[in-house]
Amino acid sequence: MDKPSVFILGAGGHAKVLLDCLSLNKNITIRGILDINQLLHGKSILGFPVIGSEDEILKNYFLSSIQLVNGIGSVKTTSQRENIFNKFKNIGYHFLNVIHPTSYVGQEVILGEGVQVMAGSTIQAGSRIGDNVIVNTHAVVDHDCVIEDHVHLAPGVVCCGNVTIGRGTHVGSGAVILQGINIGPNCLIAAGAVVTRDVVAVSKVAGIPARIME
Repeated sequence: MDKPSVFILGAGGHAKVLLDCLSLNKNITIRGILDINQLLHGKSILGFPVIGSEDEILKNYFLSSIQLVNGIGSVKTTSQRENIFNKFKNIGYHFLNVIHPTSYVGQEVILGEGVQVMAGSTIQAGSRIGDNVIVNTHAVVDHDCVIEDHVHLAPGVVCCGNVTIGRGTHVGSGAVILQGINIGPNCLIAAGAVVTRDVVAVSKVAGIPARIME
């Protein structure tokens, strides 16, 4: 049986980390990296070639013959990453889940499509992770959390039990969200923040305890 062919969308730092993880998976074939920046074409990342733009290359493949990995990271906003995911999902492509072998995913965890669970991260029992979510290096999602679509939990984030994080929210490195907190969609939680109360949609919070940023 042929191994699935995989293309990575984007040639930045997050794509490099994903390639490092994917190279450990012997059940797939990494065909290459796709990026619209022509200056990167012909170069390589960790030995894998940047072979062209997404629209140029993917037209040569049947939808059912390949899987995509979203290599776009996010700093402060997840909108570019969300747009890339939606563009290719609407065409009919499928996004591969990337699960690092040193991560832990507990029982009765539900993972959406295109979820990325990076090295040393933990998702505890009963949690639900939406589509196109990054649970980045050494992030922790404790029991019964709900992490909605397109959220990025940056390295070292801790979500205590029964936390809900709304669609498209970016949680910065090292932030801690206490048990039972609800964070609305499209928020920015600054690096190192400690969130002790609910956060309404489209808010920016920072500090210990976290407060609205003016």
